[in-house]
Amino acid sequence: MKKLIALLLVAPLFAPLSASSAEEGYTLDHAPNLMNDQAALQSGAKLFVNYCLNCHSASSLRYSRLQDLGLTEDQIKKNLLFTSDKVGELMRVSMTAKDAKEWFGAAPPDLSVIARAKSGERGSGADYIYSYLRTYYKDDARPTGWNNLAYPNSAMPHILWQLQGTREAVYVDKKDEAGKPVHEFEKFEEVTPGTLTPLQYDTSIAEITGFLSWMAEPAQETRKRIGVWVLLFLGVTFILVWRLNASYWKEVK
Repeated sequence: MKKLIALLLVAPLFAPLSASSAEEGYTLDHAPNLMNDQAALQSGAKLFVNYCLNCHSASSLRYSRLQDLGLTEDQIKKNLLFTSDKVGELMRVSMTAKDAKEWFGAAPPDLSVIARAKSGERGSGADYIYSYLRTYYKDDARPTGWNNLAYPNSAMPHILWQLQGTREAVYVDKKDEAGKPVHEFEKFEEVTPGTLTPLQYDTSIAEITGFLSWMAEPAQETRKRIGVWVLLFLGVTFILVWRLNASYWKEVK
């Protein structure tokens, strides 16, 4: 029983892409940019607290920082605090790393900067998260009963299956340009519907992804805005210095 629980809980939610993932050749879906949509980020925060924060901590962020998303302290207390945590505390899980290692063999990873950590040649960290949470399908051959297209043979179960429903992956046998047979993904087929429509589910995943991206760097939009003004200032300064330099050397020449 402990082994099964370990498989369900401690497998990294966003583990590195395996070699088999690259062999599958799955192209990551482009995640919508919701950094300027406060309502979407607020919804993503609520989904994160309800579905992810049970096992995965976000120890680099305090609950009070959620006020940057337009939430009041009272809203945070009523909607996002389900334990004895206080608004000024870090977003930690009650399970300690020592207990997790003793019970399950390893501690679930912290998701504070997962959106930045997963950026790579295949796409941004947001693209990876968005694709990962949208490509689960039923697979009875796996210990958890689930598999994932973006990360094949993931040990993490589909924690959002009630929202998305149950799907099966349809593969077809083809031949590549060299004439070698390949087992290629074609489409998903719905087995049982979820509580959300496909569009609603994709929207929810986009909101979780947006929140994780925001959490990885809450000041990123401010940094970008300041960066634009800095570049404009440097541009104007360059022109002034250039003309001043030309005027200074004009008489010398």
